[in-house]
Amino acid sequence: MPEGLSKADQMAVREIVRNAQKNDGIPKTAQQSIPFDRMFPNGICRVGLDYYTKTVQFQDINYQLAQQEDKTEIFEEWCAFLNFFDSSVKFQLSFENMATDVSDFEKSIKISHKNDGFDDVRDEYSEVLLHQMEAGNNGLTKTKYLTFGIHAESMKTAKPRLTHIETDILNNFKRLGVQARSLNGSERLELMHRQFHMGDDAKFRFDWKYLTGSGLSVKDFIAPSSFAFPTGRYFQIGEMYGCMSFLSIDASDISDRLLADFLSMESSQIVTMHIQSVDQNEAIKTIKHTITELDRSKIEEQKKAVRAGYDMDIIPSDLATYGKDAKALLKELQSQNERMFLLTFLVMNTGKTKQELENNVFQAASIAQKHNCNLIRLDYQQEQGLMSTLPLANNLIEIQRGMTTSSTAIFVPFTTQELFQRGDEALYYGLNALSNNMIMVDRKKLKNPNALILGTPGSGKSFSAKREIANSFLVTDDDIIISDPESEYSPLVARFGGQVIRISPTSDQYINPMDINMNYSDDDNPIALKADFILSLCELIVGNKDGLRPVEKTVIDRCIRQIYQKYFENPGPDNMPILGDLYEALLSQEEPEAKHVATALEIYVSGSLNVFNHRTNVELTNRLVCYDIKDLGKQLKKIGMLVVQDQVWGRVTENRIQGRSTRYYMDEMHLLLREDQTAAYTVEIWKRFRKWGGIPTGITQNVKDLLASKEVENIFENSDFIYMLNQAVGDRQILAKQLNISPHQLSYVTHSGEGEGLLFYGNVILPFVDRFPTNTELYRIMTTRLSEVADAKKEQSA
Repeated sequence: MPEGLSKADQMAVREIVRNAQKNDGIPKTAQQSIPFDRMFPNGICRVGLDYYTKTVQFQDINYQLAQQEDKTEIFEEWCAFLNFFDSSVKFQLSFENMATDVSDFEKSIKISHKNDGFDDVRDEYSEVLLHQMEAGNNGLTKTKYLTFGIHAESMKTAKPRLTHIETDILNNFKRLGVQARSLNGSERLELMHRQFHMGDDAKFRFDWKYLTGSGLSVKDFIAPSSFAFPTGRYFQIGEMYGCMSFLSIDASDISDRLLADFLSMESSQIVTMHIQSVDQNEAIKTIKHTITELDRSKIEEQKKAVRAGYDMDIIPSDLATYGKDAKALLKELQSQNERMFLLTFLVMNTGKTKQELENNVFQAASIAQKHNCNLIRLDYQQEQGLMSTLPLANNLIEIQRGMTTSSTAIFVPFTTQELFQRGDEALYYGLNALSNNMIMVDRKKLKNPNALILGTPGSGKSFSAKREIANSFLVTDDDIIISDPESEYSPLVARFGGQVIRISPTSDQYINPMDINMNYSDDDNPIALKADFILSLCELIVGNKDGLRPVEKTVIDRCIRQIYQKYFENPGPDNMPILGDLYEALLSQEEPEAKHVATALEIYVSGSLNVFNHRTNVELTNRLVCYDIKDLGKQLKKIGMLVVQDQVWGRVTENRIQGRSTRYYMDEMHLLLREDQTAAYTVEIWKRFRKWGGIPTGITQNVKDLLASKEVENIFENSDFIYMLNQAVGDRQILAKQLNISPHQLSYVTHSGEGEGLLFYGNVILPFVDRFPTNTELYRIMTTRLSEVADAKKEQSA
């Protein structure tokens, strides 16, 4: 027994050995039914005496959601892919919808405890994720494989050729933008083990060491307890019932939705296509022979017509149609880059009971009927059909349909790309609206993790932001800072022990807009970047339609350098300048423009709006901080948002030294984009965040302001994550042009429900839907519906 196995694994291996050594014939029969001779660790399988195969797993790409020209490009690339296979290479496409191993899935999504007083919320969030998985895709994991095989005299001869074909296949997938990888021997065995154990919880426990000296075969580790084929119309593997059928392709025109419709069924099933390329010369020769035979028949019919005394041009319509079709096919093969393929299309349906099986077979047959095809049971060939679904490129069903390249390629093996990253910091963003699979991604893995959340009022913007904030707090160690113009985030922040800083003319909590630290900029002159911020602040204060005039900028910049000189000579808190110091410095300048700016500053220094003329008196050490600026009023709100943004930048620069990320959520971001100077500063900070470990998220309903100028457009260009909810008519057209969104994609943000829309993650676009369970504490602290907020307050006061 190999070392390092748990007791459970040791017992499982001993059970496999006992079953293999029994002499009652049942396991032996099951093993002998599996049609391959030997599996090698490198992934090559010897299926017969001179037949060797390999398997490649490939991921999905967005086909169903793509624009028409992109669909055409994918289709043409897939045609070229198919034409790569010559008649010496057999290949098989396998599409598996398997019940997810709940225990493994739970491990991948369960949020680890941190013993910080919030583990009960972590457990609830983990339960929510499990619920979403079960409610979404019925607990199915969908995977896709391509298996290819060649005939060769020996393993030594087969290996280099298989390696060469494998490299070409991976390159072809790469050209399609598809991620693909080869499976090793153990992974191929595990794949077959899953097929043979669909109805039980048997784990795949295998190591090549187990074979040494035990007399066991690899089949002993994948075989079910038994196969049963009681009536010839269905089969049993353990507790699971199954049925094999083949697709009779009767339609003259096939839709590219046919395969996708089969794969959208919410039951465990395997769809298999065995494809064999026909030698081009042989195909042309066969068709020419067919045309010759049809012409001979036509002549015979014409002779009959003359003898019978009627018009010799009147021949059976079928004969004329066949002749026309055969000539068209010959033309395609000779001049239109088409090849001939022999296709066997198999569907394996399953069910926990006979009735469930029959229901699933009926549903599959209905899909075939919708596309003018027939799904026909493989009566008395159930075992051969079952074994043909194994990823061995070994077709035991001799029912083939001749098809050209483009006819074969219509079964495009792509539907929608998935976004499910397994990692400690992957966050939940809803379900894929096309596949119902869960969307979990880590923004930090993007080249640029900056994000935008866009949507009309009531579309779920704030809820989506709060859900990500809660998830980030529970999963990561990042600092989280929120700019809250509408006082919406306080319940969430309070539940997680965060710090709410309420800034208003009547508040005694102050933040100093002049704060700076030695790491404020990545060069040796932090004042230069701080000056950009103060110029933006003065622009808001002065309020000129065309922004600050050049002379005004000059005198402000001069004064900034003067008032920070004392601090940089002796950087203590008492030497930190305040807005009043800038005011005094401006008054001492000779230029009239300086007096003009100072006069504008006066109300913010000694007047009724002097809330920002104090040194910071709040400790900003909490990892979750919310700046509540609702009560600042219209006059001060933009200034408040700008000051908060500067405070966040200060936090980012401090955290950078510690290697800690800083997440910043900026609600009503569009308010900072309406003046040139503040917009330019915001864009500059947006660009700098990534380099400094900042992860900003802009939240807005006003797309027009985001695209008000070429400079502001940089926010889009520097945001690789866009969470787009329902959009107004005008905004939809703007976004479609800016992000190259197809009309079909646009339909997902047109009159869409709350929590529905499009997710842009790097170069991936997915439609999503998020129905967050309402019977949870998390929902109650995140909802923004007035009635639900009122109910929550009543519960707290009760």
